[in-house]
Amino acid sequence: MTSVLRPLCLSLGMLLCGAASAQAQRTLTLPPPAVSALAVEVSGALSGQLVNCPRALSVPAACLYVAQPAPAVQATVRSRLGTRAQGDWKAAGAVSSLVVQGNSAPRYILVTPLGAAETLVILGQASAPAPAVPAGVVRGQPYVLDRDLVGVVDVQALGGGQYRLTPQGGQAVVVTAGQSRARRGESTVDLLAVPVTDGQRLIVPVPALRALGCTLSPTGSSLTVACGSGSVGVRPIVF
Repeated sequence: MTSVLRPLCLSLGMLLCGAASAQAQRTLTLPPPAVSALAVEVSGALSGQLVNCPRALSVPAACLYVAQPAPAVQATVRSRLGTRAQGDWKAAGAVSSLVVQGNSAPRYILVTPLGAAETLVILGQASAPAPAVPAGVVRGQPYVLDRDLVGVVDVQALGGGQYRLTPQGGQAVVVTAGQSRARRGESTVDLLAVPVTDGQRLIVPVPALRALGCTLSPTGSSLTVACGSGSVGVRPIVF
């Protein structure tokens, strides 16, 4: 076994590794619980041993040393996972990967041969997908959520993508998601930017707050919005 695969005395659910001296151990970030559970299952199927992951691996993961050739490891793991495996093994050079279904984010298994009858198995979890950007958002444009304006602007949903925004001490403006023109009484107001919605809340571009009669005072990455006698500190969102 190579030097990077020193056994680590660490409990992983019901899986225990072999003994090692304190000098041989190093600080290790534990993988997510879902990965630990998968490591226990895969280790049981392969009779694997929990070991230190290679130092070059920068994400929390579980690593197993298996005294079997890589093709045999792949066949056993694929059979064990059944329909939980998404597709089949994909090879990239000497490393083969398999994606496993998960409740929050997919997990993955990497298999790389260490020798003719030795294999390193790495188990980790893929990052959760980034939230979708609402339609109509302008990249680089700062926005605030309607809930961030509580205390200075009253926001009322009217249906059909329309909202009534009433700044403190000011006159109500009816805006429509996806349009830069709004109504204030019988007059038309140019919002200077287009408000959007994610289907649940109104997302207001910062320039539109000036059109409501509010004043803006930036402080670092924060913004003070003052409408009438009220003010609130917000942290704009930039998509």
